Amino acid sequence: MSFAVETDRLLLRLWEESDAAGYRELVGERGGDVPTIPEAIDEIRDARESAPGRGIHLLTLRRRGEDEFLGYCGLVVGRASIDEPEIAYELLRSAHGHGYATEAATAVVDAARATGRRRLWATVRSWNAPSFRVLEKLGVRRDHTTTDDRGDIVWNVLDL
Repeated sequence: MSFAVETDRLLLRLWEESDAAGYRELVGERGGDVPTIPEAIDEIRDARESAPGRGIHLLTLRRRGEDEFLGYCGLVVGRASIDEPEIAYELLRSAHGHGYATEAATAVVDAARATGRRRLWATVRSWNAPSFRVLEKLGVRRDHTTTDDRGDIVWNVLDL
């Protein structure tokens, strides 16, 4: 998959060390333990180094012509596999409600299709209505539900 994707409004690219502050903000908004800047930079470096070998990765989102970090979207192994990866996206709250997740996810689906992949998965917590709306717009269908120590996980599938 290409590590640089453009849409009408967005630029998706591989993470840079300068994305550490945006990453920390995103983690803070979700309520997790916020990494220090050096920890965030180390995570970004490790991810960049492993991306070429996997051929998939999460890409940062920015509006074209701007440098403001909005979030990420891309493909991950996650709970799936390298051949049938998961599409994942997460945006800062300030970027919600503008259609960015749908626009970015559509571009990532097209990029995945271009690699010859035949299926993508998306696992979403049952309470996450905004993510389900994005997936619905992509034509993803619900497949099954599993449960872990944090609750229900809905498995969604998109046949490419």
